[in-house]
Amino acid sequence: MSATIIDGKAFAGTVREKVAGHVSRLKEEHGITPGLAVVLVGEDPASQVYVRSKGKMTVEVGMKSVEHMLDVETPEAELLALIDKLNNDPEIHGILVQLPLPKHLNEDLVINSIDPAKDVDGFHISNVGLLGTGQKSMVPCTPLGCLMMLRDHHGSLSGMDAVVIGRSNIVGKPMAQLLLGDSCTVTIAHSRTKDLADVVRRADIVVAAVGRPEMVPGDWIKEGATVIDVGINRIERDGKNKLVGDVDFDSCAARAGAITPVPGGVGPMTIACLLANTVTACCRANGLAEPEGLTA
Repeated sequence: MSATIIDGKAFAGTVREKVAGHVSRLKEEHGITPGLAVVLVGEDPASQVYVRSKGKMTVEVGMKSVEHMLDVETPEAELLALIDKLNNDPEIHGILVQLPLPKHLNEDLVINSIDPAKDVDGFHISNVGLLGTGQKSMVPCTPLGCLMMLRDHHGSLSGMDAVVIGRSNIVGKPMAQLLLGDSCTVTIAHSRTKDLADVVRRADIVVAAVGRPEMVPGDWIKEGATVIDVGINRIERDGKNKLVGDVDFDSCAARAGAITPVPGGVGPMTIACLLANTVTACCRANGLAEPEGLTA
């Protein structure tokens, strides 16, 4: 079997087009421009690249983009004061504090100081609880992107057997909650799961989010299963740096019915879903109908 390649880059472009359409209607019909504020503390090169990319795409879809670049030594009280200011700014509908933070800052304290309604990363403990109990919440961007791609490929996910490899708060746990919400039978597996290969082999859907390069070989994959590879790992091969996922792409693609590549799969969907979450937050803040197809 030769797997269908789920093109995350193209799908993310479609999501951004939908976001731009909603933003245009919000401006024309209600005089509202969704606003996203991104806060970066320090000069981590990867974080700087992410922030620039987020800002560029925010502007491209017609939204207001605000960036706060803070010194690496910024005191915690100063950062919390900035977040409080953004919480109370009616022109800001989404707030994102770029992680990781410098070690002298308490990440949990900082994230939980964001207004849950503006927490477009979906990391606030209130949003975690709401998602876990099946209530309306802000959903973490990467799992939301995975869910969108699965829905687009399969239509209904009801009754499918899904295995999520990885139990992180950012991807694994919320991914499992979203799949449960779409009536999948869900197993959360991880590096210490007994007979992990056998657990994965029974799955119709495999979401690999464990952070280990090419951990999942093709013989773990059931014939025709859908594989969503969340991993982004840099390795050296044949003297060159290469990006690979958490699954061995070639051997898994030989058995899967559909698979996301790395790069070009889940990655582009994360920023697209950040923009979608900002529009959703804006609509909720103004008592307007949520945009169809952009939420869980």
